[in-house]
Amino acid sequence: MRGLASMSRVNKPALVASDVDGTLLDPSVQVSERTARTVRAVVDDTPFVLVTGRPPRWVPQIVDGLGVAGIAVCSNGAVLYDAESDRVLHRTEMEPEQLRDAARELREALPGCTFAVERSTGRARDDVAEQFLAEAGFHRVWPNRDIRVVERSELFDRPAVKLMVLHEDRSTDLVPAVEEVLGPRLCLTCSMGGGPVELSAPGVDKGSGLAAVAEKLGVPPDEVIGFGDMPNDIPMLDWVGHGVAMRNAHPGVLEIADEVTGCNGQDGVAQVLERWWP
Repeated sequence: MRGLASMSRVNKPALVASDVDGTLLDPSVQVSERTARTVRAVVDDTPFVLVTGRPPRWVPQIVDGLGVAGIAVCSNGAVLYDAESDRVLHRTEMEPEQLRDAARELREALPGCTFAVERSTGRARDDVAEQFLAEAGFHRVWPNRDIRVVERSELFDRPAVKLMVLHEDRSTDLVPAVEEVLGPRLCLTCSMGGGPVELSAPGVDKGSGLAAVAEKLGVPPDEVIGFGDMPNDIPMLDWVGHGVAMRNAHPGVLEIADEVTGCNGQDGVAQVLERWWP
């Protein structure tokens, strides 16, 4: 842990940012009553921002559970979404040539890779079939009801905010393998154990997405508190003034956090925020 000597030295945050899965949500993927009550107390006088790997279409159900709606950083920083108006405010995409080149190089270096893309439309409630597209092999390895299976030629014919990679035989060592092939040309992370490697445009991550929101609100990094549990949260926790890891967090997140709170099943986010919003 980077660590501060005492939480009593941390001023009341001017902005609160939280990851969703494994952090704000409990193990049943729901918002607990305690967490919802605490977030509503925060929102009464301080901006609260969801910062998630989820696409916008998976945000409304979280907003419904919290009982508040605002700006969300989605798709690991590639999309800024206004949940109140159901409107995408900004997106950072990879061009078709970038997508095709990355997929070709990974197929050549790591035979057995399969791919999916997330596309950003204007609203979360737009046609899901145009938002999440995948090869048949990807869907077979990682079934999801939202996926539309398409031919390879269609997969990379339009810009996308996220490229996802799976391998039929590899999971735990896929991140370093993909990183070795692509280097720094795309921003690489993962948001769930055993899930796909997630690629975004260069410089796009949760930290950059949250920084854009904070700049619009006029809040400097040292007045922001952030919560997370997985490697895709590390750029955010590095950027904020006080980064909090869940007790159930990935070892890499625990290592860089300023503080460790309770597990997501113990209302760990609420435990910290109740110091200022009891």
